Amino acid sequence: MINVTFLRNADKRIVSFAVEGHAKYAKPGKDIVCAGVSAVSVGTVNAIETLAGFELQTTMKNGWLSSDIPVLPDAEADSRMQLLLESMLVMLESIATSYGKHVVIQERLQ
Repeated sequence: MINVTFLRNADKRIVSFAVEGHAKYAKPGKDIVCAGVSAVSVGTVNAIETLAGFELQTTMKNGWLSSDIPVLPDAEADSRMQLLLESMLVMLESIATSYGKHVVIQERLQ
């Protein structure tokens, strides 16, 4: 199962996320759930770099992607980054709605 955790501060700002595990929906290389979650999460990290102009420090290895989200000094770039992270959450929730036995999402307060 893939476990996704978003950590928010008191202002509801996303301050970190972690995606871990394997969906085990199908055999490796044919697992559409794992591929979808990977595409959304890695694509979001890449979009933040391109659209917010900030390279997130991430930890990535087999079945694991995580990042602590700093507050960017440029408020507009920080807002774009938060919007992209919120979009990531919505996309992952869409996958979890269809494949709930394979993807679990948690949001926690810091």
